[in-house]
Amino acid sequence: MAYRAVYYDTETTGVKFEKDHIIEFAAYDATLDKSYQTLINPKRPIPEESTAIHNITDEMVKDAPTFDQIIPELLEFLDGDVILIAHNNDAFDIHFLKTEFERHNTSFPDWKFVDSLKWARRYRPDLPRHALQFLREAYEIEANQAHRALDDVMVLHRVFSRMTDDLSIEQVYKLLQEATQDKMPFGKYQGKPLKDIPKDYIEWLNKNGVFEKRENSSLKESFQKLGVLSC
Repeated sequence: MAYRAVYYDTETTGVKFEKDHIIEFAAYDATLDKSYQTLINPKRPIPEESTAIHNITDEMVKDAPTFDQIIPELLEFLDGDVILIAHNNDAFDIHFLKTEFERHNTSFPDWKFVDSLKWARRYRPDLPRHALQFLREAYEIEANQAHRALDDVMVLHRVFSRMTDDLSIEQVYKLLQEATQDKMPFGKYQGKPLKDIPKDYIEWLNKNGVFEKRENSSLKESFQKLGVLSC
């Protein structure tokens, strides 16, 4: 079974998926060479600090469809065997998507996902940063209109294609599924192998809720696999 690689991005009213909403969705199907983009009316004001990032205003979305209205065309565009790729997917985009589907009492499709940020951190440890625009510069790809969904999607497609070379999207997905984080990504033990991190420090992290943050889910799983953190 050959999966289609579909790159996607969301722009939102804020960073908390529990209360914020998607106001732009864009995707590019690299197999079919087709793109999809739409603004979305969140039915609430867009905070000024969010507009300062993506330049999407209340005026721009006032006549746009609501999320429930775009679900049918979204499902049509993503029909079949697809693997969706987004930068920082596991800590951001996927949570917004799932929440929007839940708000509108619609079952979330059985899509597979790849987080290109996780791939970059694991397979390009030589780079000091892994933000999409930094990767764009590292691979000498021309600038785009950063933080607008479709522009970021097309940059991601070009960057990720360079990072994965001739690997198929199925191989990339499998490698990330099998990957185990092996070094501490932050704190006073940053860069040290996880097996060498003192147990009292791990317990301190756990007690202070560090492992409950979405961005630390893979770190939590790695410590659990080492048997130093209970499930």
